[in-house]
Amino acid sequence: MTAVLLSAAGLAAADGSGATRAVGGAVVLDEGELDFTPRLADGKLELQIDDRSSGTTVVREPSQVVLHAPASSLQYTPDPVATALGTTNMDSWQLGGWEAGNIFAPEPGWNGSAAGDDTDVSLAAYEGPGEFGMATYTPEMDGEDAPAIPYLGSVESVQRSFTLPGDEERLLPVWQFTAEGVHRLTFTVTSGGSSDTETLAVVVGDDVDPSTVLPGDGSPPTDTPTGSATATASPSPTAPAAHVIAEGHVDMAARPTDGDLEFQLKEGTELNHEWYEPSEVVMHVRPAAKRKIPDGYAFLGTPGDPVWWLPLQQNAGIVWPGWNTTQYARAELDGRVSFRLDSVQGPGNIAMFHNDAMGVPVVSLDSGDGLPDAHTLGAGTHSHFDWVFGAEGVYRTTFTVSATLADGTKVSDTETIAWVVGDDTDPSTVTPGQGDEPTATPTATHSESASATPTTSTSASPSPSALASDSPNASAPATEPGDDSSGTGGGSSTGDGGSSGMSVSGGLASTGAQVGTIAGVAVAAVLMGGGAVLCVRRRRFAQ
Repeated sequence: MTAVLLSAAGLAAADGSGATRAVGGAVVLDEGELDFTPRLADGKLELQIDDRSSGTTVVREPSQVVLHAPASSLQYTPDPVATALGTTNMDSWQLGGWEAGNIFAPEPGWNGSAAGDDTDVSLAAYEGPGEFGMATYTPEMDGEDAPAIPYLGSVESVQRSFTLPGDEERLLPVWQFTAEGVHRLTFTVTSGGSSDTETLAVVVGDDVDPSTVLPGDGSPPTDTPTGSATATASPSPTAPAAHVIAEGHVDMAARPTDGDLEFQLKEGTELNHEWYEPSEVVMHVRPAAKRKIPDGYAFLGTPGDPVWWLPLQQNAGIVWPGWNTTQYARAELDGRVSFRLDSVQGPGNIAMFHNDAMGVPVVSLDSGDGLPDAHTLGAGTHSHFDWVFGAEGVYRTTFTVSATLADGTKVSDTETIAWVVGDDTDPSTVTPGQGDEPTATPTATHSESASATPTTSTSASPSPSALASDSPNASAPATEPGDDSSGTGGGSSTGDGGSSGMSVSGGLASTGAQVGTIAGVAVAAVLMGGGAVLCVRRRRFAQ
């Protein structure tokens, strides 16, 4: 842990209150608008927090608050900001960054209008696992980068104070943190000869539960109640031990076995992986996947509402599900492999889709408009899509995977995969496979009868050049021809025959919706096809 002492200012603790309590009586603020406000009270200046996250303003004391920058706040750092703050142009955790409108995170500002005059704000001390800084950055209208304006920083080369104008009602610099963990920021505000010093605890990332962190400078409260400890929940003794997959690459795969087909899960890369039966696995969609529905995705719900989004590109810290038929050679099959979603049980809907060349979502699977739905892949293919879950809780998805072998034999396998979305449920306590939840809500079915072979698309037909991509050693196109039922293209795929070629569609990141990949980061992931590497070029955005 790095400790930087910037002045010898003392600490002033104050009482706070709130409905959401954590260790030491602290309030955890993990989303919504809030302002750090120097305010005159009985002739004395006090630094307070105006919390508007609940729709009404609640005044809180910084020493009684734990601010949480969730994992979803990890995003691209514009180079001018990194230069101004002396930090890093690698991805960092940001509050108020360019993606603030798409994630659920605190939106901190500074309000100088309650002090009666201009206020000097200084970073009196900083303690944390990395570096901290605040800066603003806006691209020039002609496309050239404007210089970033630093306000505060823990790096020695950065100023330790700034002037908050008395007529400024909401100054919105970006708060940047370069490492996960617990950070403690000590601010001193001075105006009209009066001053106040407060220490704010900030939990960055999801490695540390913010409800377990002491607020302020970390000193334990002197009136800690006795007998308040709660027992830790233990896994159900009847639940079989599941293999929980919470991050990294996993493929839902069709495998040939003794003249039959098996639907299995492949965790890892082509060179380093393990195979699992779906009945052995619980897939965990961590809270870091929580996003806001952007405009243009009405099939997911109302824009701005929360969903849990697993993007087409790989993002650190969350699971990256794909599809895989590379165990089959083209000559072994008569046609394509069908992956049919027969049913979904859970608290919300599930959708799987990719964006076409115009940035329009092409939906392959959607439990919200009835099931079954199916998509198909040619032999030797590896593909990824965007996945979205509509609510937290336990889901069970039943798939039938089927194909016709070259000799005309029809083969299939039906399996159920358990998913846990969010952290309300401990995934280690969930029974894998079909489970036995009596309250699980099954999805509606289409009026027509289910068919193991999906209906032919009525939209774009395969072009000759697109069909040629199914030949051995050719890369699959970024968006293969097909529609909602055939689902032949994901945003990234290796071609039939396990070619090392890799094509990437724009996915959501290319639409301007800024939800496909966290901050347009540079991603390098070793995937199928003999170690093909997927690279997504870093793009520049700023608040």
